[in-house]
Amino acid sequence: MTDDFPVLSAGPTPHPSLDEWTFTIEGGAQPVSWRWEEFRALPSETVTKDIHCVTKWSKFDTEWEGVSVDTLLERVDHDRAYALAFCDGGYTTNVPVEDLTGGKAWVAYIYDGEPLDPEHGGPARLLVPHLYFWKSAKWVRGLRLLDDDEPGFWETNGYHNYGDPWREQRYWGD
Repeated sequence: MTDDFPVLSAGPTPHPSLDEWTFTIEGGAQPVSWRWEEFRALPSETVTKDIHCVTKWSKFDTEWEGVSVDTLLERVDHDRAYALAFCDGGYTTNVPVEDLTGGKAWVAYIYDGEPLDPEHGGPARLLVPHLYFWKSAKWVRGLRLLDDDEPGFWETNGYHNYGDPWREQRYWGD
């Protein structure tokens, strides 16, 4: 357990302009996209969740505010089983749609009552707290819905394809 919130990134921290920021869901009957102000006008939730990093730290009772992925997917006609989150900086991560729905995931833009710092993924990051934190992609810009699973950045570099912290699924073969 840590009181800190360590910053771990695979590359430089992006600083997108909110005037140019969009969030897009691809792979449905038609793409659906929101600009920052439209996204912030969507119904939001405040949730308190534990987070777990593959580097063996956990942070308990973290408070986030954001839009439930359920709310976002209500606007998308699809029957896809997988999602690939895509982000500024080219980062991607894969998550089964069933792990993003049913109140399990959000696109968060507030952490601990303050706008999410860029170092922690702001302006918005995917929050999938029941999986290792690399699945909670920083600087998220959208979801690509897919029929077949497509490993993302860390998954193609040896991390476990699913990433369940309770099963210690850190690397391929775990």
